[in-house]
Amino acid sequence: MDEPQRYANRPFAFILSYVRRRKASHIIILSAILAAVACATGTQYGVKSLVDALSRAPQAISVWAAFALLVSLITADNLLWRVAGWISSSTFVAVTGDLRRDLFRHLTGHSLSYFADRGPGTLSSRITAASNAIFTMENLFIWNVLPPVVATAAAIALVATVSVPMALGLSALSGVMVMFMFRLAAAGQPLHHEFADKAAAIDGEMVDVISNVSLVRAFGGRRREHRRFDGVVDLELTARQRSLRYLEKLRLIHASFTILLTIGLLAWAIVLWQRGAATTGDVILACTLGLTILHATRDLAVALVDATQHLARLAEALPTLLVAHDMADHPEAKPLIQCGARLSFERVSFRYPDGHGVFNNFNLEVEPGQRVGLIGQSGAGKSTLFAMIQRFYAVQAGRILVDGQDIAHITQDSLRDAIAVVPQDVSLFQRSVMENIRYGKPDASDDMVVAAALAARCEFIDDLPNGFDTVVGTHGVKLSGGQRQRIAIARAFLRDAPLLLLDEATSSLDSESEEAIRESLSRLMHGRTVIAIAHRLSTVRGFDRIVLLENGHVMEDGAPDNLLRRDGPYRRLIRTELGRLKQTAAA
Repeated sequence: MDEPQRYANRPFAFILSYVRRRKASHIIILSAILAAVACATGTQYGVKSLVDALSRAPQAISVWAAFALLVSLITADNLLWRVAGWISSSTFVAVTGDLRRDLFRHLTGHSLSYFADRGPGTLSSRITAASNAIFTMENLFIWNVLPPVVATAAAIALVATVSVPMALGLSALSGVMVMFMFRLAAAGQPLHHEFADKAAAIDGEMVDVISNVSLVRAFGGRRREHRRFDGVVDLELTARQRSLRYLEKLRLIHASFTILLTIGLLAWAIVLWQRGAATTGDVILACTLGLTILHATRDLAVALVDATQHLARLAEALPTLLVAHDMADHPEAKPLIQCGARLSFERVSFRYPDGHGVFNNFNLEVEPGQRVGLIGQSGAGKSTLFAMIQRFYAVQAGRILVDGQDIAHITQDSLRDAIAVVPQDVSLFQRSVMENIRYGKPDASDDMVVAAALAARCEFIDDLPNGFDTVVGTHGVKLSGGQRQRIAIARAFLRDAPLLLLDEATSSLDSESEEAIRESLSRLMHGRTVIAIAHRLSTVRGFDRIVLLENGHVMEDGAPDNLLRRDGPYRRLIRTELGRLKQTAAA
């Protein structure tokens, strides 16, 4: 889907873009429906011909010819509907698949700031809502909108064979009624939009609570969440009732109009018969066609009203889902050429979308193969530095270079291929252990995954119910914090990237486990450029270099031993940590 953001406020154009992808199937469906409706309407003329043939004289030839015509029309009518139904059953489903794939791909291309402002439950529910809306609208158009339109046009044409004034009158009244109903339906769109918004909010609330159910239980929040959810549901129910009641008002108006028009049409046909201006078959034709027109306009009005609801859900979802990517690759971006992972920050300035500034004219150089420990108080800019290296955010000034190449002008995929990350808050999919480790290198063999797990000291995997095939649960809830951390380290081993980012890689391990894995981390860091965020200074004691950040500025930079000989911030932090460890040991 090219430039999907251009469809953000054009739901009809968005639908047509998917219809055009499967043009041949839609043309066949459309042709079959048009022919079926024509045959269905023509059946009324076949009945009229049979009645007239029977009433004139019992001539076998004319009677059986009329019979053959009627039977042929009935047969074609039924078979053509089934042809359309058979093809549409696969075509319309395929369209929803195309849509969901495209929206998912577009959604995953957004920067982190996009997801920070929107709940995952709301986003996923809107993709589902958009998919369901298009599926329903295609079905409504094919089965409930197009047939009554064609049937009305064909019926009016046949009524003209009985009485031209009657046909003209029906045309005018039908057009007025459809336009009137459509305008009323459009006027109710704010109610339908409100319902769509409240429905999406319910999905978001459920996902939010379910994903944080441990927090809810820990703070005894079940009843509070029940009351909160009850309030959200009440708002959705009220919005839905308003929407449905408005639809019923439209249907009531149409029903009243239909009753009056039917009475008038029947009376007119009888008057024509009394004057000898119409045969018995003509009266029957006029009556049946009149009822066809009235039922068709009723079905059309109802379908248009229903369509406005689904269009509202689609129109509500698209502006959120089809936002343009703010971190798209540069038009002339090229793949990163890896040659050692030298990292350079040149006069970098960065502030978050909310205006919070972090770096201003920041400079830093990291040599290939160098191990750098990044330390400082919370809010100093350490995590932001990691995010900028991975180009999760774009800098406002300056540039970041990897091996002399500006990361703003290389493809994001090739940049991240050169980086392995072990985060503090480990993210795991609700998949098997094997799949979670293999995420670091999708084409890795099972033996390579097992080797990475052994290197990361993941011996606990053998004790899991199904070993490497054990599904770890949502966010890895079936594993302990230390086990999740080792899975992340194994994933980084498998990645085998030249630039390694460690965000408190041993923070979730106990002292014994930390010491056991230190050797593995040393092997992982060998020959790579490493930047490690450390809150426990012991984790970077053997590094080549320490960079101490404070409010986005480098306060100290140098080898750990050299910094320890100075009476500066690093030395004071070491003293504070040693004092804390002594107090812990004494306790």
